[in-house]
Amino acid sequence: QVQLVESGGGLVQAGGSLRLSCAASRGTFSSYGMGWFRQAPGKEREFVARISSKGGNTYYTDSVKGRFTISRDNAKNTVYLQMNSLKPEDAAVYYCAVSIYSIGTNYPRDYHYWGQGTQVTVSS
Repeated sequence: QVQLVESGGGLVQAGGSLRLSCAASRGTFSSYGMGWFRQAPGKEREFVARISSKGGNTYYTDSVKGRFTISRDNAKNTVYLQMNSLKPEDAAVYYCAVSIYSIGTNYPRDYHYWGQGTQVTVSS
């Protein structure tokens, strides 16, 4: 069983930045793709970004391209999401997850371990 703990969420003004972190307790972290998803009230969980097992490939949903950056440090079993130029529509609970594939996918069904989520609030 892998436990994921997210941190770094909070309240920020529009245009500001936050850096989310997700630390995995154990396991072969470096063998699997990692993803960030978010869920706003009344909406379905949506894909935000993903990174392949060794960090060589990254993918983003269109709405965050150029503003968010996903990265990972396999030596620390940690994945990050740097969020810049935040907008009110970015507000949500953000979740990190471990993919069942080395490259990850955009679909929640392909992730088998999830963190508890961290709240991001963006004021206008």
